Amino acid sequence: MVTVRWKPRASSPSPISENSNDGETAFLSTGSLEYAVEKGGNNSGPSYQESSGAPVESHSTLGYNVGSITIVFLNLSKMVGTGVYSTPASILTNTGSVGLSLIYWFIGFLMAGSSLSVYLEFASYFPNRSGSEVVYLEQAYPRPRYLFPVTFAIQTVLLSFSSSNAIVLAQYLFRINGHSPTAWELKGVAVAGYTVAVLLLAFQTRFSYRLSNAIGIVKLITLIFVAITGLVVLGGHTSVKNPTANFHNAFDSTTSSGYGITNALVKIVFSYAGYENAFNVVNEVKNPVRSIRNSGAISLILVAVLYMLANIAYFAAVPKEELKASKQIAASLFFERVFRKGGAVKGLNLLIALSAFGNLVAVLIGQSRVIRECGRQGTLPFTSFWVSTRPFGTPLGPYFLKWSLTVLLILAPPAGDAFNFVVDLNTYPQAFFYFLMALGLYFVRYRRKKLGLPRLASDKDGFRAWDVAVVFTIAVNFYLLVMPWYPPPGGATGGDVSFWYATYVVVGIGILLACAIYYALWVWILPRLGNYRIRHEKLVLPGGEVTHRLTKVPLGVLETWDEQHDAQGKKLASETSSNDESSMKRVNVGLKGDNIEL
Repeated sequence: MVTVRWKPRASSPSPISENSNDGETAFLSTGSLEYAVEKGGNNSGPSYQESSGAPVESHSTLGYNVGSITIVFLNLSKMVGTGVYSTPASILTNTGSVGLSLIYWFIGFLMAGSSLSVYLEFASYFPNRSGSEVVYLEQAYPRPRYLFPVTFAIQTVLLSFSSSNAIVLAQYLFRINGHSPTAWELKGVAVAGYTVAVLLLAFQTRFSYRLSNAIGIVKLITLIFVAITGLVVLGGHTSVKNPTANFHNAFDSTTSSGYGITNALVKIVFSYAGYENAFNVVNEVKNPVRSIRNSGAISLILVAVLYMLANIAYFAAVPKEELKASKQIAASLFFERVFRKGGAVKGLNLLIALSAFGNLVAVLIGQSRVIRECGRQGTLPFTSFWVSTRPFGTPLGPYFLKWSLTVLLILAPPAGDAFNFVVDLNTYPQAFFYFLMALGLYFVRYRRKKLGLPRLASDKDGFRAWDVAVVFTIAVNFYLLVMPWYPPPGGATGGDVSFWYATYVVVGIGILLACAIYYALWVWILPRLGNYRIRHEKLVLPGGEVTHRLTKVPLGVLETWDEQHDAQGKKLASETSSNDESSMKRVNVGLKGDNIEL
C-alpha cells in the first residue's frame, strides 16, 4: 500500500513571507523509498522526488529572469561556439565525401533532438530543480543512497574547467591582427578573456542573461549572413567559379574507415552540444516545461538549419580537396574565396572570437548551476560556499571554482600532449553519465507508475519522450562509450597525443572508480568503524537558500535524531516529535488520479 505521511514542520523563528523557502511538505512512501511532494515558485506543478535528494527551493534566490528568448539564446550560444566554423573540414576529411558529411550534420540534429526529448521528460517530473544531470541521475538512481550525488559531484568539481575554450578565444583574438603569439602570450590572453567573462557574470544574474542574449543575437546574425552568402554563391552571383562542382558525385571517396566515421560522429556531437543548457536553469524559468519545450525546440531547429546552410556555403565556395588539405578553418577559406579581401577575414575572426566568448558565458551560466546543485545535495564540504547566492544574488562559489580551475589548467600544462590529454579527460566520464541518465528514465517511469501517479498531459506541462527516441539516445551514448577504444589508423600512438591513444579513457574510468571508493569509505566503512551513520539534514541559509548537508550522527542518538527529523532531514518542532502519531495524517493513494495539491 502506498501512503501519504504528513508531518507538521518546525516553527520558523521569523515570519514566513511569500518568498520564503520554508513550507510544508507531504511524503509518499513505497517500499524503502520516501518521496517528498513539493512545489516551486516558478508556476510548475509539484515534483515527487526521493527525499534524500536536494529539497526544492520554493523561491529561487537566483530570481526568475529566464524567459523564452533567453532560453533560445542560452542554448544557441552554447551550441554555436567555434565548431561550425572549424569542424566542417575535419568532418569532411573523416567521412571522405560531401554527401556523407552533410548526412552526418543531419544525424547530429536527430541525436540532439532525441536527447532533448529525454531531458524534457525528466524536467516535467522535476520542474522546480535546476542542474539537469545532477537532479536526473540523483532521482533515477536513489540507491545506494548518496552514491550518484557523491560520484557526479566529485568528477564535476574536478573536471569543471573551460581551458580549451579560453585558448580558442585567445587564438582568434590574435588572428585579428595576424600576430603569431608565444605560448605565454596565448596563455595570458586566455586568462584575461576568461576573467572578463567571470566578472561580467558575478555581480548580477539578470545582466548575465542580457549579455548572453546580446552575444547570441550577434552569433545568429553571423550564421545567417554566412548562410545567405552561400545561397548567393550557389546562384552564381559572385566571382566563385562552378559553385556546384562539389555537389556532383557527392558520395565519391566516401571513407570505409571505422575510425574516421566514429571520429566524425564525435565532432558532430561536439558541434550540437548545448541544446540542453536551459535545463541547468529550470528553477529560474516560469512554466519551465512549456517554455523549454517550445524555445528549446526552436533553438535546435534554427541551429540545425543554419549548420546545414553554412556547410553548403563552404562546399559551394571552396573545392573539397582544398578544404581537406588546408590548415585554415573552413569559414576563413569561404570568406577569402567570396570576398578576396584580408579585411573580410579579419572581420570574420572578430566575429568568431565573439562567438567563442559567448560560448564561455553560456557554459559559465549553465555549469555554475550544475555545481551549485551538487552543493545543495550536501555531498561537498563547506555547503554555504557552493549554495549561497549572497551578496549579489549570483552563485559566486561555483564561478570562483570554475575560474580557479580554468586558470590553473591554462597555465600549468605545456602546449601539446599534456594539454590535449587534460582536455580529453572529461569526455569519457561525461559519456558514462549521459548513458546512465538516458537509461534511468525508464526507472523513473516505473517508480512513478508504482506510486500510482498518472501520466502528465502535455496541456498540463507534461511531456513524454517517444520510446524510439529514448532507445536511440541510449544507443548513441553507448556507442560513444565503446568508440574511444577503437584504434586510429596510425596505431596505438596515432591519436592526438604521442602516447597510447586511449590513456584518457583509462584515467577517466580510474576517476570514476576513485569516486566510488571514496563513497564506500565515507558513507559505509568509516561510519561503521566510528560508530556513527550519515544522515542528510535540511538547512535554510541566511540568504533564504535551501540545501541539504550530510552530517555524522552517533549511533547512541541515531534513533532520537530520526524521530526528530522528517524524511528530508528537516528538524521537527518539539511538540511534534513528542506526539508524532497524533500529528501524522495517512491517506491512501493507491488509485491513479488521487493527486496531492499543495
